[in-house]
Amino acid sequence: YLGYMKSIFIGGSLMAAGYLTIALPGEYTAYISMGLIIIGNGFFKPNISTLLGNMYNREDLRPLKDNAYNIFYMGINIGAFFCNFIAAILRNQIGWQAAFSAAGIGLIIGMIALAFSLKHVKEYDVKRPMQPGDMPTSKILGSVFAPMIVFAALGWIIPGNIFGSDSSDAFILACVPVIFFYVTLWRKEKGEDKKGIGALLFIFAVSIIFWTIYNQNSTGLTIWAESHTDRSIPQFMEGPADAVYTLQNLETKPQQVDSMDSYMRVVTDDSGHAIKTMGPDPYFANMPQDQWPANGVAKVGNTELFQSINPFFIVAFTPLLILFFAWRVKRGKPISTASKFAWALVIAGLSALVMVFAVMSVPSIYTHKTSSMWLFLTYGIFTVSEICLSPIGLSFVSKLAPQRLTALMMGGWFISTSLGGKVAGVMASSWDSMHDKRIFFGVIAVAAILGGLLIFSRVKSLDKIVKDKTGSAV
Repeated sequence: YLGYMKSIFIGGSLMAAGYLTIALPGEYTAYISMGLIIIGNGFFKPNISTLLGNMYNREDLRPLKDNAYNIFYMGINIGAFFCNFIAAILRNQIGWQAAFSAAGIGLIIGMIALAFSLKHVKEYDVKRPMQPGDMPTSKILGSVFAPMIVFAALGWIIPGNIFGSDSSDAFILACVPVIFFYVTLWRKEKGEDKKGIGALLFIFAVSIIFWTIYNQNSTGLTIWAESHTDRSIPQFMEGPADAVYTLQNLETKPQQVDSMDSYMRVVTDDSGHAIKTMGPDPYFANMPQDQWPANGVAKVGNTELFQSINPFFIVAFTPLLILFFAWRVKRGKPISTASKFAWALVIAGLSALVMVFAVMSVPSIYTHKTSSMWLFLTYGIFTVSEICLSPIGLSFVSKLAPQRLTALMMGGWFISTSLGGKVAGVMASSWDSMHDKRIFFGVIAVAAILGGLLIFSRVKSLDKIVKDKTGSAV
């Protein structure tokens, strides 16, 4: 209806407005800004991903589509790598408002750059005509969006909780009409298109497990980095790191802090407010006192810096994996797109298993901190799986979705990412109650490996669907 380029600019503008709004004072600005960011993201991500697929639908470029999405994904992660350093510097020097504002300003700069480069992509901004049986926008809003709001409201108001909280119930129930819509799309299609959409829906469903592990980056692994990781850095790096304001100075002298129990949970009063006490910075709660700094001040890296590990590995590993996949093709043993998905789930499971060993590396994570190397190792292993699944998933949608429905199916791919994020959030809400973190990480490790085996059991049929649609399973 709008076309890809208009949708990208609308989405980018809404997200920029959201990040700039969140920096403003006010009780409701966070809700308004999150709404703008969510709606903007819905316009932006599916359409920019589809536009790239359109560029590589040319006969001479089609064999390079997987590599194109890998390079696209690598470019995204170059920004993801640097943004955490910028956020840490602005947060330490000015405050959170400046860090959020920087995201909005960055989006505006990006859209200006895109506007000056439109001549290179304009021919791929193609509007596909509607086919018999396709739903007009008004009907989609009425049959999907309106029921989604109703289901969300029901999830919020029903007594008790099904998925742990009112917001979780609202989110999960709101997804029901959307999922029904995609299943209806599949049922209405015929021939190759029906098989293609069916294969996509299968991959979307299994990929939720992968995205649950992926989103540990901003949930479980961030809590782990904040509370259970030794964030000290080598002494020779303290000077340069301090010069660019990426270090925190944490003191052991008594100060007003939240009271915590033996499992490092904040103790609250009857009204739910944290009980205050005098003690060292909470960072030292699970550090033996004989390891405290002699001068009473520890210089440690900001927690958000650990989120740059994954983007760094993506930028470093992507060229290597592209070369590996090309080498396999030259040897006549290419790895099919479906096989990459299966391996991605198995490898993601192994990355979660690393954290089980991290828990076991100290007598107790509530009395001792673990080495930061465990986070580097789990991120490193997970990055291999992410390169095999996330950009390849975008390519897979571009290959199998009917051309007139590509952006819509891209939306389905991003729904699976949001469901994975929600599951990760629900798991994070049980972080404090699940004392044995081996179970926390072990559950998602087993689920991912089983998900990978499930895809392996369907690889032949998936490869055939891709080959029938595109002429090649790779």
